[in-house]
Amino acid sequence: MEPSQLTAAVAPYPLRSCLINRQGRLAFEHYRETSTAGELAKINSCTKSVLSALFCIAMEKGLLPDPNTLLAEFYPRIRQDRDPRKAEITLEQLLSMTAGFNWTEFGGQNSFPRMTRSENWIDFVLEQRLSHNPGEHMEYNSGVSQLLAAILVQGTGMPVARFAEEELFGPLGIEQYEWEQDPQGIHTGGFGLRLRPAHLLNFGQLFLQQGEWEQRQLITPGLLSRSTQTVIQADSPRRGGYAWHWWTDSYARLHQESPDAAFRYYYARGYGGQFVYVIPELETVVVLTQDHRGKQKPPVDMFRESIAPLL
Repeated sequence: MEPSQLTAAVAPYPLRSCLINRQGRLAFEHYRETSTAGELAKINSCTKSVLSALFCIAMEKGLLPDPNTLLAEFYPRIRQDRDPRKAEITLEQLLSMTAGFNWTEFGGQNSFPRMTRSENWIDFVLEQRLSHNPGEHMEYNSGVSQLLAAILVQGTGMPVARFAEEELFGPLGIEQYEWEQDPQGIHTGGFGLRLRPAHLLNFGQLFLQQGEWEQRQLITPGLLSRSTQTVIQADSPRRGGYAWHWWTDSYARLHQESPDAAFRYYYARGYGGQFVYVIPELETVVVLTQDHRGKQKPPVDMFRESIAPLL
């Protein structure tokens, strides 16, 4: 992996930043402007993967129960719902977005915009009917991320951001951040977090290091592995699979027989081109941040087309 090749590879893209950590050291660093390194910027749905990490930490501390625990333990009212399947939804199904809610994030029902315009986001999500049996189908749904954030508040007895400061941000050296809240003051579980590119790199590196940071085990390897393993395959046109608020996939060079030319990876993905890729087999973390806005053509998968071949 030559820096000159990477510089040429990223040049055509509207990147804010590209950071690559390889075998424990910063191997490549690119910023569109020098000020970008110090600026907080929206990471959008990469927030979901941060929430997943916080959920794992809370489970290990005994503040939240086993992932097979029913959602109804936190919201007993769903046991009275006309659809008895709601009472069968588990925490793991929320984490893997297989709860079965009838939801179209954007387009169609515009479920996400409607939720954010409602007076109570949790009520809005819980009132949605089910279109699938829990556990059978993945439907991308930022509403279940908000449910998870609210459950985290119940379990820890503190705001999501406060728990993050104590158990994740503090150890990773993340001293500055911004995080949006819903009308009830619950920090947004599916979006709304602002971090610096280097913060994202530290977050990815934590996972690459099996949850260990500076001789402190923030997440045990077993639970970290479970949270990043594919639970369900994604429907076309999405590729790969979905874990606990992480995407999963693999890469193989065409016409290459060497096993070194193939690798598995998991990644956080946010609207507008925000990515954190963790590639355990190559001991590599890649962070990409961009500025896509509005109605544009679907962004090119820059990682697979221009960076993965160089790794």
